[in-house]
Amino acid sequence: MTEPTSNDVVLKVTGVSKRFGGLQALSDVGITIYRGQVYGLIGPNGAGKTTFFNVITGLYTPDSGSFELAGKPYEPTAVHEVAKAGIARTFQNIRLFADMTALENVMVGRHVRTRSGLLGAVLRTKRFKEEEAAIARRAQELLDYVGIGQLASFKARTLSYGDQRRLEIARALATDPQLIALDEPAAGMNATEKLQLRALIDRIRKDNRTILLIEHDVKLVMGLCDRVTVLDYGKQIAEGTPDTVQKDEKVIAAYLGTGGH
Repeated sequence: MTEPTSNDVVLKVTGVSKRFGGLQALSDVGITIYRGQVYGLIGPNGAGKTTFFNVITGLYTPDSGSFELAGKPYEPTAVHEVAKAGIARTFQNIRLFADMTALENVMVGRHVRTRSGLLGAVLRTKRFKEEEAAIARRAQELLDYVGIGQLASFKARTLSYGDQRRLEIARALATDPQLIALDEPAAGMNATEKLQLRALIDRIRKDNRTILLIEHDVKLVMGLCDRVTVLDYGKQIAEGTPDTVQKDEKVIAAYLGTGGH
């Protein structure tokens, strides 16, 4: 694998801080993610992982920090603007449209990139109909890609937990993102589902897509990620390859020390 260059940087975040009242949730945190990487973000409970994730994806406004996506500055001030900029995310608590079919859920994701607009939808113009047909075809392709193509016509709420996770990933992929941000995708999964998830993430990476992964399952992270950042009490205590991070004394102390993490 060739050494990545500055042209390969997908996401560069520098100097992010965030305070909630008297709590300093993040202090001067930054990461750089290159194209085709799976980048892990880990840390004990309360470390600031989700806060950082929510800042990057527009749910929280940072007190300070700079953000670049594919070499262009962007401000994560709103979720829909972040999606348009090219970051798609899933949530720890699954957020699907429960009474829509799997296919319809993915089509909703794809609408971020549509052109015919509201008027075309109301008037049912020829262009709108052609675009809808293309969106449906693409949605089916993505369901096939994540391994649940046969469930296209099933309502989301009837799918198994693992298949709902796959559906969320398919919907994220439908936005043609520069970066896919996965929030605890293995949470609640059994051993078989975790293996399937790992294979899917590996497949996405091999297709030169880029993933930011928050995950409690340290074994999954260390076996899957190219680089890992570790947060503790809102501060970055380590960054590097999984091998390097696992041997870091600060990381060992954060997870195994007297703090009870």
